[in-house]
Amino acid sequence: MKFRRMLYLKIARMSRGSNTPVPSIISFGTKIKGNILGGDVIHVDGMIEGNIACEELIIGSRGHIYGQVKAKTLSVYGFLQGSSEAETVIVAKGARVIGDIMHQSIAVEPGALIDGRCVRMVKTENKSDASSKTQDKSVNKASA
Repeated sequence: MKFRRMLYLKIARMSRGSNTPVPSIISFGTKIKGNILGGDVIHVDGMIEGNIACEELIIGSRGHIYGQVKAKTLSVYGFLQGSSEAETVIVAKGARVIGDIMHQSIAVEPGALIDGRCVRMVKTENKSDASSKTQDKSVNKASA
């Protein structure tokens, strides 16, 4: 497990450059009660009771989260109880998710457990674009 974490941190440093911080890591044995808002990458191997909002959340194999999650990318290797919303979701073998998952794309490995609904989110268009398309359709119907 230590090797995988070290490899992950090394890849994170290389892909983000030297000026950006490394991921925030909540290590095994650490328990947090409260919300975590913001942040680039958060890796949880401990336990969090609260809501999390960040760019990328990785719940490690020993990580437990009890609360709502909102992220751009969500990778679950451990346990999540609560609703989640992310563009990209990965639920790995041995992971457990109890709650609804809203996503644009999802990958579930055999052996993962999801007790809840998986709902695909549809990207919304710009309001001005949508209203102009609606107007164009009504004009076409009127002229026909």
